[in-house]
Amino acid sequence: MDTEAQPTKRDRSPLPDTGAGESRSRFSHVARAAGRLPGGRITLTLSICLVFALFLNLFVMRPFQIPSGSMEAGLRIGDRVLVNKLAYRFGAEPRRGDVVVFDGTGYFGDADYIKRVVGVGGDHVVCCDKEGRIMVNGRSADESAFLHPGDEPSLVPFDVVVPYGRLFVLGDHRSVSSDSRDHLGSPGGGMIPVGDVIGRADWIVWPFGHAARLHRPGAYAGVPDPGPVAAGATSPDRAGAHG
Repeated sequence: MDTEAQPTKRDRSPLPDTGAGESRSRFSHVARAAGRLPGGRITLTLSICLVFALFLNLFVMRPFQIPSGSMEAGLRIGDRVLVNKLAYRFGAEPRRGDVVVFDGTGYFGDADYIKRVVGVGGDHVVCCDKEGRIMVNGRSADESAFLHPGDEPSLVPFDVVVPYGRLFVLGDHRSVSSDSRDHLGSPGGGMIPVGDVIGRADWIVWPFGHAARLHRPGAYAGVPDPGPVAAGATSPDRAGAHG
């Protein structure tokens, strides 16, 4: 006698839904949407790419064209760099040596600018030591790796304490750069609010022959942290305030 249980109508349950029908339905919706557009799927694909590019530009990366020779020889007129807009969005702060793009409205002019961070909040920045080098918190910085050939670190003497929440910025081509040195008597004393920094320039992407990653130089690696709050600096508990 065959003892194997025979299936009955009650035992024959429907096969589980694998989702194939739902996938086909979604595909058909996309196909119908593409059919309504001039150019069909090509137009739909280009539209999706455009939306994605706009998202990147607004929240992640932004292209920036170098407008002047103030950052030569590393960044030349017409070079295009990618600005990392997330670099300082999760608690990180600009560091000495970073190349940053910022909104200069009310400080430098009604435009975006690109400069190198030399001093951060609380830093005492002085020009110059006996060898003509800029000093930060009493330590001389060797900027020869990125200074324009033939330029001095600065022919303009200055002695400043950077308020907390602000940055002291200079161009690499010091002899032609309009930067924090030229705005010491302007509102904000030539110091850029951290909140006005758009992002950090991380890559040169055009022209292809000049493409490169922008690394933070070691010129300021040995600079000690700021000492006790000096005259002219805002208390650390107010860091980030524009003043």
